[in-house]
Amino acid sequence: MKRTLAKVDLTVPMPAAGIAPLPRAAGVSATRCERTIREGLLMGMELIGRRLSANELQAVLNDPTTVDTLLYGDLDDDDAEMPEPELDLNKSWHALHYLLTGTAWEIGDGAGAAILGGEEIGEDGGYGPARLLDAETVREISTALDTLDVDTLRARFDVNAMMAADIYPNVWDRGAGDFDSVFAPAFTDLCRFYRAAAAHDQAVLLAIT
Repeated sequence: MKRTLAKVDLTVPMPAAGIAPLPRAAGVSATRCERTIREGLLMGMELIGRRLSANELQAVLNDPTTVDTLLYGDLDDDDAEMPEPELDLNKSWHALHYLLTGTAWEIGDGAGAAILGGEEIGEDGGYGPARLLDAETVREISTALDTLDVDTLRARFDVNAMMAADIYPNVWDRGAGDFDSVFAPAFTDLCRFYRAAAAHDQAVLLAIT
């Protein structure tokens, strides 16, 4: 069963020559996005993931505000460090989703849910709430990912097609992503993340930050 994630608006004006516009989530005003840019978040949107123990999953289900603490640490403590994510796809997440699905925003079963799948949970941190994938979905994704390999994704890597599909950060014609140095390792990390979660019967959280 396929569904489509609300498309991220890529129309925020470029803050400076040579810098791609920062996408914003649906419902986030241009003014807010421009303020975010001015505040120095030009690194753009990155996807992180965390595996959840049984106790952490129960805590999240009982109190969705727990999501922020698990993903980002104590936001009220200026000296606290953000926990190291167990998955960090940096800015390769959208292109990797495209390589897995052949679409910009459609979410399918199995590998098609690995990046943008899950049910929204917790507060919107600016690019949509985090997403929770239950243990059964994690197992399905892991099994599907294991049927793919780097060569399959390499054959799908088409810079012109990615530009036409408006795949973030949409600077592929400027050499923004080399498949072997960027996407092959990202795919390996994605497979490893889901394989470990499936082996421990764990749910996972994904978030774009």
